[in-house]
Formats: sequence, C-alpha cells, structure tokens
Amino acid sequence: MMDAQEQLNQLTEIRSLMERSSKCLSLSGLSGVSAGLIALLSGTYTWWYVGQGAFVSPIQVTNNFFGFPITSKPFIHVVLIAMLTFVLAISFALFFTWQNSKKKNLKIWDASTKYFLINLFIPLVTGGLFCLALTYHGELYLLASCTLIFYGLALINASRFTHREIRYIGISEILLGLISLFFIGYGVVFWLIGFGVLHIVYGVSMYLKYERN
Repeated sequence: MMDAQEQLNQLTEIRSLMERSSKCLSLSGLSGVSAGLIALLSGTYTWWYVGQGAFVSPIQVTNNFFGFPITSKPFIHVVLIAMLTFVLAISFALFFTWQNSKKKNLKIWDASTKYFLINLFIPLVTGGLFCLALTYHGELYLLASCTLIFYGLALINASRFTHREIRYIGISEILLGLISLFFIGYGVVFWLIGFGVLHIVYGVSMYLKYERN
C-alpha cells in the first residue's frame, strides 16, 4: 500500500495537471514588462509631441490636445502612435509568451487560452466602443479614466484563467482610473502609471515568481 507521502505526491501531481489544463500558465511576466516600457516610451513621446517639442504640465497637454479637431494632423498623429503602441505591446506579449510556453513545455493555444482571451476581450471591446462614443461626443477628458477602468475590468474578468496576479493588476488599474476621475487634466500622468509603471512592477514580480527558475 502507498504511504502518506506517496499519496500526497500523487494528489499534488493531479492538482498540478488540473491547474495546467484549466489555466493559461504560459503567459509571461516579461510580456507585462515590455508592454510597460512601450507604454512609457509612447506616452512620454506623446506628452512631448502635444507640447510642441517641450515637456509642459499635464494640464497644458490636456488643454492643447482638446483643442485639436479629431480630423487634425496632431490628433491623427496621436491616434497612430496609440495604434503602434498596441501592436508592439501585443507582438512582444506573444513573443515572450511563446518563449515561456516552450521553456515550460506548455501549449500556447488550448481551451484555457481561448477562454482567457474571450473573457479579456469582452470588456476590452466594450470599453473601446464606449471610448469611441466619448470621442465622437467630444468628452475627451474622460478617456484616461475610462480606458484604465475598462482595462482593469477586462483583466479581472480574465484572471480566473491565468495567474492570480492578473487580478491584482486589474484591481490596481480600476482604482487608478477612479482616482483619475477626481484629477481631470492629469490623464497623461495616470496613463503612464497605469499602463507603464504597473505593468512593469507586476511583470517583474510574475517573472521572479514563475519564470526565473
């Protein structure tokens, strides 16, 4: 008969197999670090560009930006930078996740990955459409708060299919978005913190916990 230690080892192995089959564990902490660095670079560039080559106060940036018609060259330039940022962040996320899945001998695409992405993109797409409506109606001063809040909701919604740290990032993003509602005019600062600093902090912590060894 098996002794207690053998039974415990079997139970641990079964639990590990169940977790691997139900959660997207190939997600890399370096994905968060790269996304944060890209966000900091693009956000800082936008701050400089909207300030016409100078780093002005966040309120001045907001006021200048709000003075651009949505068909103007500066506005379109900023939108293109945002799109490039998104593409680069996704590309690096896929690369580091692929590397991590190879290292751990995990499938990069399975049922858990599918459910993770579905639960992530439902709030994310909803928030994107909501922000487009705000832009259409000229309520641009709410964009920073809304993007942070909807992004946080998306992370929380998807967190049950991956590492639990994703849930903590989501909660932090929501709190940051709510706080920014009371500091209208400082959206660029909250964006840099939420999409830049928080991603780097949590990305490093996830890497050290799950990937360093």
